[in-house]
Amino acid sequence: MQLVVARIGRAHGIKGEVTVEVRTDEPELRLAPGAVLATEPASAGPLTIETGRVHSGRLLLRFDGVRDRNAAEALRNILLIAEVDPEEFPEDPEEFYDHQLIDLDVVTVDGTEVGRISEISHLPYQDLLIVKRPGGDEVMIPFVSEVVPEIDLEAQRAVVDPPPGLLDEAEAEIAGNRKDDTDGVRKDETDGVRKEEAAGGREGESS
Repeated sequence: MQLVVARIGRAHGIKGEVTVEVRTDEPELRLAPGAVLATEPASAGPLTIETGRVHSGRLLLRFDGVRDRNAAEALRNILLIAEVDPEEFPEDPEEFYDHQLIDLDVVTVDGTEVGRISEISHLPYQDLLIVKRPGGDEVMIPFVSEVVPEIDLEAQRAVVDPPPGLLDEAEAEIAGNRKDDTDGVRKDETDGVRKEEAAGGREGESS
């Protein structure tokens, strides 16, 4: 199975290095020197990683045959794709690959249907489950243990325990009214709760 593990960003310096947007929880395995990766578009690859290092919190890669800034910049926005055994699981039992999460049914702890996972969004500070609801709209659910206490792959189900307002904005307004009558303060308080909850928990990955 082929899965996206990174997206190439801008060139860094003049010696052919590029920044990458990592889309795997195992970059030391998927993006290690010597790894040969397919690409999207396919015409840009395959690419072989020559070196990798972390600079200012960002992973920098250099590929065989890419020796200057112009060649590196030409790779911008290309997706890097690894071949992964579909039966493979992450070493951490609390982590999951994206393909294991896509299409899981999402229900609340009391059994209420929420929708189905359509995508995993990997952000710098946390991962989000993009859930398509029965009515066609989407909701973004932080993939942290406080909000997603259970993933049951056998039952093809994700159980969520959403804070007020995550699934229903009206609930957020009611909860906010109990704390303060000022709309701006309510919004800040709600955002603060979500940021605190996003500080820990599990992650999905693209490979």
